[in-house]
Amino acid sequence: MKEIRIHGRGGQGSVTAAELLAVAAFEDGKYSQAFPAFGVERRGAPVTAFVRLNDKPIRLRSQIYEPDYVIVQDATLVDVVNVAAGAKPEGFILINTEKSPSSFILNTKAPVKTLDATKLAMDIIGKPIVNTILAGAFAGVSGLINPESIKNAVMERFPGKVGEKNAAAIQAAYDLMEAQR
Repeated sequence: MKEIRIHGRGGQGSVTAAELLAVAAFEDGKYSQAFPAFGVERRGAPVTAFVRLNDKPIRLRSQIYEPDYVIVQDATLVDVVNVAAGAKPEGFILINTEKSPSSFILNTKAPVKTLDATKLAMDIIGKPIVNTILAGAFAGVSGLINPESIKNAVMERFPGKVGEKNAAAIQAAYDLMEAQR
């Protein structure tokens, strides 16, 4: 089983990103689950969402304390939340930032990967919406989910131009990050 923890802020679509990854994994023939953990439930407050992927049915229903992978949608969370807590060294931590991975001193042996998802979002979508881009980037680095499946999940959830722009952004992020696999 592979476990993913997504850190974001309220309103950034962390829960949606988790759901899209789970739907895409299901489309790929995997068992999956996605669920959120909320604190104060207001825009801008730290939010955590979780995803599990497996080739067998998933019976576990707890939060994820030792994730294989961590996705950080807002780099400012690194100073507020211990995003590296429990991260397995054979996985990775993917951070949305224009900074290099070496800029982050985290208490983990897991490698840090970075992508300026905000710039990519502005260039392709025209808005700073990074959740779908980071899903594509995750697929590129991990190789766990087919980018076509993520694009299909997005197009189903957001039909029309919104879905098309997000699908293009997913592919761009996937292509940029696939080399880091």
